[in-house]
Amino acid sequence: MSTQVQITRVTTAKIRDMKKKGEKITMLTAYDYPTAVAMDSAGVDIFLVGDSLGMVVLGYDSTLPVTMEDMLHHTKAVCRGTQRAMVIGDMPFMSYQTSVAEGVRNAGRFLQEAGAQAVKLEGGREVAEVTSRIAAAGIPVMAHIGLTPQSVHQLGGYKVQGKGDKAAQRLLEDAKILEEAGAFSIVLECVPKGLAKEITAALEIPTIGIGAGVDCDGQVLVVHDMLGLFERFTPKFVKQYARINDHIREAVEKYCAEVKSGTFPDDAHSFM
Repeated sequence: MSTQVQITRVTTAKIRDMKKKGEKITMLTAYDYPTAVAMDSAGVDIFLVGDSLGMVVLGYDSTLPVTMEDMLHHTKAVCRGTQRAMVIGDMPFMSYQTSVAEGVRNAGRFLQEAGAQAVKLEGGREVAEVTSRIAAAGIPVMAHIGLTPQSVHQLGGYKVQGKGDKAAQRLLEDAKILEEAGAFSIVLECVPKGLAKEITAALEIPTIGIGAGVDCDGQVLVVHDMLGLFERFTPKFVKQYARINDHIREAVEKYCAEVKSGTFPDDAHSFM
């Protein structure tokens, strides 16, 4: 008789425990079912269905055009392909900035309609109230400070944040405020590694770094960046672990050549 192995879902409690034990947390973005299946079997702890899909999947120049419907559509697909990893839905631009009530309602949609286990939202002290209200509604919140792409125009571009004593102190204060508001973890993006280390040591909740050095409790990358699937630009903090686009081009070129030469389909790929 076959025995089915029970797969345990990564939870917020597990993530907090990993920080306490000094065990690094792995996080990658995911946007579709087959990628989620492959990455889940590889042991990634957290999937972020990021609004970065606007750029790497939908072809926009920024994350700003991404809608709630876009996010819910892709989050549902990722959830269908995931058994172990925690799935976090990224709240898109203007889904929580207009009012606290709207933010709570949209956060709830990620869990109720899409099947995610948590949400992420960008901003420091200015989103503390909505963070608190979402958490109070029983929805786990991952915070995100430093470079916040939804505020790219206000920040003046994609620049390192927290340089200088005043800016560094403000980021540290923001992190503490968001922890107090109920966030279970916090992303630090494009933050000097010394500051990221200081913030990580000052918080009880885990920090997830992206361009923030090795001392964060975990790391996240956009999967299309680390697999070489997105070629428009490659941020300094990205390490490419593969160049999948090269393999795609090679395979498609071979397919086109065989179709044009009449060698595909052959008898092995035809019905008799």
